[in-house]
Amino acid sequence: MNHVINGLLAGLVATVVLSVLMVIKDMMGLMPDLNVIGMLAAQMGSGPTMGWLAHIMIGVVGYGLAYSLLFRRLPLGGHGVRGILLGVVGWLVMMLALMPMMGGGLFGSGMPSGMMVPIATLILHVIFGAVLGGVYGRLGHAEV
Repeated sequence: MNHVINGLLAGLVATVVLSVLMVIKDMMGLMPDLNVIGMLAAQMGSGPTMGWLAHIMIGVVGYGLAYSLLFRRLPLGGHGVRGILLGVVGWLVMMLALMPMMGGGLFGSGMPSGMMVPIATLILHVIFGAVLGGVYGRLGHAEV
């Protein structure tokens, strides 16, 4: 059970890091059409508070729980690499399923920012995954 709690904690830390990066992106005015919180809120027919809650739940519960349950089964090196692998899988799901569902098209092809959407979101997912795996490993789980 400790591994699940550590997965949730690692998911929380990674989600906070990702959220800060998203806020910085918005403050800099970069890719204003890529507003994941707004897109999530619109899908739920609600406001930004629900969008943020969904974002937090996906990061903490979705990724944190998934990592804690799957990390031993993931191929490759240590926790950082395995976290990145999970982040890339999540990015592919976002680009192939969620982005089209939210009106952005495959790989964000329907968005004005064009190729910057998949590149920026991939970078963010890689950072998220590295933090997720790294924190999980530091919480007492030896490299496998």
